[in-house]
Amino acid sequence: QVQLVESGGGLVQAGGSLRLSCAASGRTVSSYVMGWFRQAPGKERDFVARIDWSGTKTYYADSVKGRFTISRDTAKNTVVLQMNSLKPEDTAIYYCAAGQWVATSPTLYPYWGQGTQVTVSS
Repeated sequence: QVQLVESGGGLVQAGGSLRLSCAASGRTVSSYVMGWFRQAPGKERDFVARIDWSGTKTYYADSVKGRFTISRDTAKNTVVLQMNSLKPEDTAIYYCAAGQWVATSPTLYPYWGQGTQVTVSS
């Protein structure tokens, strides 16, 4: 089992920054692919970014490329999503997820955190 706890959400003005953290615990969590997803009201859960087990390979959704950065500290079992140049359309609940596949589909991530709200005002 893997347990994930997100933190760092909040309210920010457009153009601002937020840093989301995901604390992971459980056996062999360092071997999992870690991803961030987001879900706006009335919409599906969308892929945002992922990072492989080594922390060297990352992949981003086009909508956040160049603005968001995902990183992981394997020793601390923490994954961070640094979000810069935020836009109102980035408003959503952000979820941390863990899985064994290098994927963008949320169905391939069996472990999820409870989510953290990010609100960007215009």
